[in-house]
Amino acid sequence: MRQYWQKKPLLIRQAVPDVQPPVTRAELFALAEQDDVESRLIVRRGAPGPTRSAAGRSQRARAEWQLKRGPMARRSLPPLGQPGWTLLVQGLDLHVPAAHDLLQRFRFVPDARLDDVMVSYATDTGGVGPHYDAYDVFLLQVSGRRRWRVGPLRDASLEPDLPLKILSRFEPEQEWVLEPGDMLYLPPMWGHDGVAEGDDCMTCSVGFRVPESTALSRELLLRWADELSVPDAPRLYKDPRQPATAEPARVPEALQDFARQAIERLLRDPGGLLSALGEVLTEPKPHVWFQPGSPLPQGCGVRLDARTRMMYDDQRVFANGESWRAAGRDARMLRELADRRVLSARVVGQASAALQALLGQWAEDGWLHPLDAE
Repeated sequence: MRQYWQKKPLLIRQAVPDVQPPVTRAELFALAEQDDVESRLIVRRGAPGPTRSAAGRSQRARAEWQLKRGPMARRSLPPLGQPGWTLLVQGLDLHVPAAHDLLQRFRFVPDARLDDVMVSYATDTGGVGPHYDAYDVFLLQVSGRRRWRVGPLRDASLEPDLPLKILSRFEPEQEWVLEPGDMLYLPPMWGHDGVAEGDDCMTCSVGFRVPESTALSRELLLRWADELSVPDAPRLYKDPRQPATAEPARVPEALQDFARQAIERLLRDPGGLLSALGEVLTEPKPHVWFQPGSPLPQGCGVRLDARTRMMYDDQRVFANGESWRAAGRDARMLRELADRRVLSARVVGQASAALQALLGQWAEDGWLHPLDAE
């Protein structure tokens, strides 16, 4: 984190020795058929490698690209023997326990920044073209081989009239072939191009969330406004000194000041802002939903569902877009649950009646599940 995070790439040979793919090829194809799984098929026709211009400068031959979004039936995928195609499945950690376990290994970065695991399956020469991401990414090779070429983004120009965002002037500075267990970290805004060398190439990409200030402020204000209620003694606009006007369409300066003061009073309440922030950060993605569960059995521990996003600050606990104030032992227990994603039966047994009721409600909502005593 000190030397590389958001600074420069890092190649780690055998970062995960003896790594196993979190899914088989057949399981991945089956996931792509589901409505609640985000998937994309990318087919490239044309040489993936660079060519040389008359001046000796590296160029890339223009390829034909096709993009199809899932869900997609297995029979709609190209033949396994056809080179140059890639199947991407997003949010693998929400559907496959092994991918969820893999994601936990990257929690040295705060959960507020951690996003998901995407898997890329490619046949020989398959890839998505040279591109850049606005977020950090770890690229873990879990089967087969992939050649990566990377370089700092000096020109963000994109190829026109393509269904993908492909850099038109990508100039790599480094190149490696990754084998199973090898991992490459890339900071934001670094150009990269990964091409499968041989069939059955599978790469897991661990991506991160990057809040953008304008979009975040919009979400916070909307969330904050939903929580506002008119007080028992509301502040009403008054204008006893308003003279008769010959410009009735002009907005009065006094009303402008009234609106400005209302916003300033709102911003003087940091609790509302922090509450809205935690709720926004834990809001599940639009395609995520929970299966209703059952009441918790007596004497069991609990584990969070893979879909549950849970965080906390000094005053509150947040889960799946909602927030609760917590203090004392209950707060410590909820923070432990957020950090470890499990609570033992012994700890749950020490919880207050209010916290046990909350955990029971979360179980019925499908947010958490019983943890076997062993």
